[in-house]
Amino acid sequence: MKSRYLTLLLFPLLFVESLFAQVSLGDIDVNDYNNPKEFYIGGITVSGVKYLDGNVLVMLSGLTVGDKIKVPTGDKISQAVKKLWDQGLFEDIRISVTKVVDNQIFLDIYLQERPRLSKFQFNGIKKSDADDIRQKIRLVKGDYVTDNMIIKTKNIIRKFYNDKGFLNAEVDVLLKKDSTTANEVTMYINIDKNEKVKVYTINIHGNKEVNADMVKAAFKKTKEKSIFNPMNNLDNMVVETVKTTANMDFVEIANVVGKQGTENIRLRIFKSSKFIDEDYQEDKLLLIKKYNSLGFRDARIVRDSISKNPDNTINIDLWIEEGVKYYIRNITWVGNTKYPSRFLDRILKIQKGDVYDQDVLEQALTYNPNGADIRSLYMDDGYLFFDVVPVETRVENDSIDLEIRMHEGKQATVNKVTIKGNTKTNDHVALRETDTRPGQLFSRDRLIRSQRTLAQLKYFDAEKLTPNVNPNPDDGTVDIGFDVTETSADQIELSGGWGYGRIVGTVGLSFNNFSLRNIVNLKAWRPIPAGDGQKLSLRFQTYGQGYFSYSFSFTEPWMGGRKPLALSLSYFHSRYTNGLANNDVGFAYFKIDGISVGLGQRLRWPDDYFSLYQSINYNRYNTHNYTSIFSFGGGNGVYNAISYGIVLSRNSVDAPIFARTGSEISINLELTPPYSLFRGKVDYKTMDPSEKYKWVEYYKLKFKGSWYIDLIEKLVLTPRIQFGYLGAYNSNLGITPFERFYLGGDGLTGYNNMDGRELIGMRGYINNSLTPGYPNSIGGSVYTKYTMELRYPVSLNPSATIYALTFVEAGNDWFYWNNFNPFNVYRSVGVGVRVFLPMFGLLGLDWGYGLDAVPGVPGANGGQFHFSINSSID
Repeated sequence: MKSRYLTLLLFPLLFVESLFAQVSLGDIDVNDYNNPKEFYIGGITVSGVKYLDGNVLVMLSGLTVGDKIKVPTGDKISQAVKKLWDQGLFEDIRISVTKVVDNQIFLDIYLQERPRLSKFQFNGIKKSDADDIRQKIRLVKGDYVTDNMIIKTKNIIRKFYNDKGFLNAEVDVLLKKDSTTANEVTMYINIDKNEKVKVYTINIHGNKEVNADMVKAAFKKTKEKSIFNPMNNLDNMVVETVKTTANMDFVEIANVVGKQGTENIRLRIFKSSKFIDEDYQEDKLLLIKKYNSLGFRDARIVRDSISKNPDNTINIDLWIEEGVKYYIRNITWVGNTKYPSRFLDRILKIQKGDVYDQDVLEQALTYNPNGADIRSLYMDDGYLFFDVVPVETRVENDSIDLEIRMHEGKQATVNKVTIKGNTKTNDHVALRETDTRPGQLFSRDRLIRSQRTLAQLKYFDAEKLTPNVNPNPDDGTVDIGFDVTETSADQIELSGGWGYGRIVGTVGLSFNNFSLRNIVNLKAWRPIPAGDGQKLSLRFQTYGQGYFSYSFSFTEPWMGGRKPLALSLSYFHSRYTNGLANNDVGFAYFKIDGISVGLGQRLRWPDDYFSLYQSINYNRYNTHNYTSIFSFGGGNGVYNAISYGIVLSRNSVDAPIFARTGSEISINLELTPPYSLFRGKVDYKTMDPSEKYKWVEYYKLKFKGSWYIDLIEKLVLTPRIQFGYLGAYNSNLGITPFERFYLGGDGLTGYNNMDGRELIGMRGYINNSLTPGYPNSIGGSVYTKYTMELRYPVSLNPSATIYALTFVEAGNDWFYWNNFNPFNVYRSVGVGVRVFLPMFGLLGLDWGYGLDAVPGVPGANGGQFHFSINSSID
């Protein structure tokens, strides 16, 4: 049969146009919609494609040889076009009849493929923006370039810049054929972000009870642009002032001058005025919340408008309907059986006549972070199913009567406590740290404390640690689970450099979740046996040829496994020589060996944030011809120090790395036996130093306190104070030359820490320069240090926690207590950054500027960079 073509209307016209596809048939006789004819598909071919499999495309179309189709009113071919179009791979689709044989029809599917993406590049923006946008648009080589892809890419980029305040950002996408590959194009994304759009002024209309400044202060992120034009309209102000002065109207004079200031001087320090619509919508909600807190529960924004200025700034106008300011009149309690109404009134702390603040009411009933609340009162006593709902029973004029309806329920008992997500830490190691135990009455306070304690272990990501409470109302029990994400708790210290005129090298390993019992289990070495919460530390240090030291420590936090009684063992050895051969007559050395055994325990009184640590310590100092530090005794002698130490501390911080709330306070007392009291009458002035200090005696008292105050938006204020005092039992013997305080610099210990000295960091001054008698000093016996820091987190990711800080600091060090003056201090200011890497610990870099010159030490103050490890400078 002669082949002919006929055009079929397979979709309504509008639908066909929307697909940009065409379906045509040969000019066959059956062209009458009133008399459609049926055909069987005799064959299907695919044309136009070069890089796709034709058989697969036929399968995707849904057409099959042998299918019966109606011409011209059937819908199978129109469905085939839609299915192929939905793939997003083609920009032109046509289905044609190649021939008709009897009742068989033969079809050809013509497809024009969309080009694929070869590569893309940004023009007009900086590299950092390009890197951020690349992560958002997620274009990949080989993707089909569709209109939807281009539109989506433009929208993502515009939103990216809108969120940064560039509301007029322009994005243009150009496609150019890639000459090196077939059917591929290069996408050029040209971006002109233009200038940021800033808010020039915010005009408030309709506010009668609340002044405009208070209303605008409620906006958290949408702020007016700073202006400083004191001379603007100054002549008008002078004229108006003269007029009002003539009338002796001093109130009006103040109004005229004030208006001149408010209209022409507006400073917004540390506040951005860029306009971001998402932030603006959130700020409008905050505005209503502010009104609600002032008693205007019906306040609403009637309308708002945004107008543009020629200088690319905008004005915001808001029309507010304040409504009535409401006050509390009567409060009644319903459903309370455990506690009387008067007692609940004292907890609520809301009285008749108070402004009706819904937020304060909600906090007082459900959760008050700064004090007691009704829900905590019940839930800390097991009433997990407790519920409380405030109901406004009467609103009359400006007064509201409240009925607080309570459902106490039954007390719930803890059934199971589980932990999930701990891939390395054993269950019992984590669960023994929690305050929640099976069989206890449920307590929300214990649950919160358990979460804090788990975070302080540093085994888990504190930001992702989540408690799950699953109540079982049928039997009055509750299952508690903790979802955790393991982080690396182990640390490695590797450093090398030049210091003190020699090469410095340090290797340190700290395994903070060690398992001693699995040390012989080869399968547990991944790469070391871990999971039992024990701590093992090894450290090796060398300074060129003359100095070498190593140390070892081990801590079992739950000795016996039943109570949190921590056993600590440590040993260290250091040896410093002048570099000569051992058989050389001038050979000199200084060796120190130390061992310590300690026990730590948690206390329940005054509260369970307290802990007590006690230790017995022995240090042995052995010198031979060593006069660098010990000028007495010809640098020869053996000195022994046996001491008992006790530390009472309280730690209530919410997170170990970047704390936002809580405090850390410790009082440390260390003392040796008073040997001199048992010697009788001895002339210490004539006694040989090697005998005089053979048994070192002293007592040392230290105090440290740190507080963390979350101001706004993770901005944390951290005040700290330190104090140390080294005393003597016998005034004739005097204060020991050992265990002295050295102030200034980075606080890092090194080869010169040979006499038990304590190095206290203070930024803005060179190392030890604030020690009395520096540089040839035996150290101070009393010191104090005050610090105030503002901290802000850059990243709270557990794999790389970063925060920036600025500080002011003051401190001093004195030879004797009689010289001590806590107000006679050296001061410094500066900035810094802290980076916590699980493998390396907390690393710090600070720049401090010492404000006060140090007498006799030129250059000690001024601009100084300081590097610190694990808060050594704090």
